Amino acid sequence: MAQRHHDLTDPDPGGHGPTDPAVGVAAPAATPAATPAAAPASVPAAVPAAVPTGNAVAGNAVAAGAVTGEALAGYLRAQATDFLRALRLHRETGGGGAAGGAEDSVDAARALRRTARRISAGLHTFRPLLDADWSERIRPELAWVSGTLALEHACGARLERLLLALHRLSGAAAAPVPARVGVPTQAGPAAPAAASSTPGRGNLTVGAAKAGALLDRQLTLARTRAHSTALQALGSSRFHAVADQVAVLASEVPLTPAAATTDLRPLATAAQERLTDAVAALPLVTAGSPYNAEALVHGLSPDPAPHPQDTPWHQVRLLLRLHRYACEVLDGGPGTPADVRLLAAAQALDRHRDAAEAASAAAQAARTPRIAPATAYALGVLHADQRHEVEAARYAFQHSWPKRNP
Repeated sequence: MAQRHHDLTDPDPGGHGPTDPAVGVAAPAATPAATPAAAPASVPAAVPAAVPTGNAVAGNAVAAGAVTGEALAGYLRAQATDFLRALRLHRETGGGGAAGGAEDSVDAARALRRTARRISAGLHTFRPLLDADWSERIRPELAWVSGTLALEHACGARLERLLLALHRLSGAAAAPVPARVGVPTQAGPAAPAAASSTPGRGNLTVGAAKAGALLDRQLTLARTRAHSTALQALGSSRFHAVADQVAVLASEVPLTPAAATTDLRPLATAAQERLTDAVAALPLVTAGSPYNAEALVHGLSPDPAPHPQDTPWHQVRLLLRLHRYACEVLDGGPGTPADVRLLAAAQALDRHRDAAEAASAAAQAARTPRIAPATAYALGVLHADQRHEVEAARYAFQHSWPKRNP
């Protein structure tokens, strides 16, 4: 089965990320049943703009230009309101019966994942300013929601990526245009991505065609299972309890008494320093070369464990998201100047993650018993191609990071 998808504050199903709940942790036991609350009628007021981050010294008095807990409360209320709005839209379109319902359901599920990640990341980065017991209870639950909803999308996107690569490697005249990756609906999972466009199918070699069919079977099965898991999760008492807690968060953020006079910037700076340290530990000298032969050494090893070079890169990706979300809290929301500056580095790390997990899926398919030699060969070429994509992403990050962060 293919490696599962990562998203910051998702429970890191692929096992590449750290063990902190904000970036990947096994979720606790289910919470008691509850009835989900309706979304608040209004969106909280805009968070005040922040001054640039720096090593400010926290104290009891509010320093001039300080960004205090009120900014954090406004950010969390806005994200909680967006979560509830997305949940209402998902429930309204979940049956897939209305025109455009499937498309709206895709957008709603994406918004649920996005807001759950941001809330969980905010609770992690600024946890000294929040009620500790409440924060420790809700943060893993939000990670569970985001991770569970991401699995089906991850399987569909991985299949699409691998089939497109097979067409490219086999010299197909026209690349396929796979169906948009679906999300859980009562009508069932979205149709699997097409193995190829009709005009280009004849250009595939026999090995590539069989490799594509094998990947289609394996990843479609994984996607169907993920779909069922997500449907069960969205209807569970555990999810209803999470929705209730988010509904409370939309109107009342449990800040500590000291939060009103505590500057957020030192905590945001600490998140940035953790990222900087993790980047400094990366083998950027190796990544500065467009070809890293060491990356193929463990390619089709019998050991199904993730590639040993990938883990620190996945960690940096998660820490970069934490840093970006901390900047959003300081600057008043998504689309901040800091987020724009880091966009190229973040995109390179997303490509790195996608290629690494696609390579793992190709390697796992190549270990299928009794497949034809031509199929195994095509899967080996596909695996090598995706590992080269991993190196290309590292190379891109190595060039974007110093320019974006002088």
